Amino acid sequence: MQLITCPWCGQREEIEFHYGGQAHIAYPEDPYALDDEQWAQYVFFRDNPKGPFAERWVHAAGCRRWFNALRDTVTHEFLAVHDIRAQHPLTTGTAPAAHQRKGQEVS
Repeated sequence: MQLITCPWCGQREEIEFHYGGQAHIAYPEDPYALDDEQWAQYVFFRDNPKGPFAERWVHAAGCRRWFNALRDTVTHEFLAVHDIRAQHPLTTGTAPAAHQRKGQEVS
């Protein structure tokens, strides 16, 4: 069983959480102006990287709050978790956060 760290409740078993998709996907400013192809891109197409990936999670069986996580898709290790409103993630794993390893900013 994998442990996931909720920013509010601390470490809990993975069965308490639900995946919410890729993080940092902005809702279109004017969705009515999008054609079918643009709308399909927004709704269905997401990144699928090998390595660190920003995701949304909800602590469904706990505080029921949403948070962002940086998870390595190869090892499934959670590298960082943070409140959606926070600027910088709190590191939870033993590996350095991806933005430190790759020189990228995570927001």
